[in-house]
Amino acid sequence: MTIAPFPPPARSRELDMPPGRWHGRLWVSDGPLTDPGYFRTRVADFERTMLWPVLIPHDLRFAVNGEDWIDDRGRLAPAADRIDAVDPELVLSRWWDPSCCGRRDCLRPFGAAFPGLARRTARGVDPLAEAGNTGSVLAARGHYRLGLVETERPADIPALLGWTGMIKSTDDVAALSAILRTWEERFGATLIVLGFDALELSVAAPPKNQSRALAVAAEHRAFSLRSFTGQHSDLREFASALVHNRHWRFSWD
Repeated sequence: MTIAPFPPPARSRELDMPPGRWHGRLWVSDGPLTDPGYFRTRVADFERTMLWPVLIPHDLRFAVNGEDWIDDRGRLAPAADRIDAVDPELVLSRWWDPSCCGRRDCLRPFGAAFPGLARRTARGVDPLAEAGNTGSVLAARGHYRLGLVETERPADIPALLGWTGMIKSTDDVAALSAILRTWEERFGATLIVLGFDALELSVAAPPKNQSRALAVAAEHRAFSLRSFTGQHSDLREFASALVHNRHWRFSWD
C-alpha cells in the first residue's frame, strides 16, 4: 500500500540524522543504527524536539509486506484522538481470557474475572533516562533501524501510526495506546522497540515482589495472550519473571 504524505516536523531538520526517509508519520533510517548512543541522544532531546525514537528490529516481513504494518489511511487511523475516551481497565477486562493453558489452575490466584489494575510502583529511576539506557544497550546488541515519531508521549505512537502489529488479536489500536499510557503512568514503562508484530518497553518502576507482580502479570496476559501462551505454565511463573524486570516484551505473532 502507499502511505499518505505527511509533512515532516520542522524540528527534524535541526537534527544530525543518518540517511532515512519518512513513511507517513514515521521516519525510518535506511540502514541499521551504527551508533547505539544515538538512541540515548534522541531520548535526551525529546522534550525539545518532540521526536521519540524507537528501535525497529530486523524482520524479513518488512520487505515482503512493505509498509502494511502502518495503516495511516485505513481502518486503524487516525486513532490518537480516541485514546482519551478509552478505559484501560474495561479494555483489559474485555480482553481477559478465562481459559487455561492445559491446566485447571493456571490463573491462580485469579479466576474467570479480570482482577483489576495493579497498583502504581514507586519510581526510583527517571523513565526517560532508563529508556535511553535500555534502548542504547539493545541497539548495541542487535540489528535495528531507527525510527522517529513526532508525539507528546511514546505511548501514543501505535495509535498515531495506525500500527497493525496486534491485528491478529484486535484492531483497536487506540485501546492499545491507552494501556501503554497507564503503564507509563504507573510503572514508568516506555515504548522503545516497535516491531512488525511486537512491542518492547523500558520499565523504570517494575513490581518489586511476587504479590505486586501477580497483578501486573494479569494485565500482561490480557494485553497479549500470545506472549503468555506456550512460554509459561501458569500466572505465578509468569509473575516471577516480572519482579524487578526493567524490560517488557509483547508479541502478537
